[in-house]
Amino acid sequence: MVKHWRVDREEKYEIVEKWFLKDLEMIDGKEADTDNPYFDMHFHKVYNMEAYSCASKYTFARTVSKLNAAYLKKDLKIVNFDDTYLNDDSIWSSSNRDFVVVMKVCFYAFSLLCLSLCRLT
Repeated sequence: MVKHWRVDREEKYEIVEKWFLKDLEMIDGKEADTDNPYFDMHFHKVYNMEAYSCASKYTFARTVSKLNAAYLKKDLKIVNFDDTYLNDDSIWSSSNRDFVVVMKVCFYAFSLLCLSLCRLT
């Protein structure tokens, strides 16, 4: 856990607490249906966390899941997250693919507009 603050124009970071991934039992996104940056991490006790944004909360959960799969392969529970955004196979999951998503939505909207303007005779 990192504490962040600003002193004049300088940004300061301080490591407040560290945990081992093997000790993490569960990540609870609290509410999958709402856009909020809050989540809980369950170790020997529950820590309430706040990410910078909802997108960074999902990025964190995906990263922890990948690290767990690569190194520990233990049953890590990730609950109260929308699986569509949590699953890395989905085109909606990565912020790097936002442009692709927007382009697809624009393409479909343009296609619908063209079809609605076509005369059926």
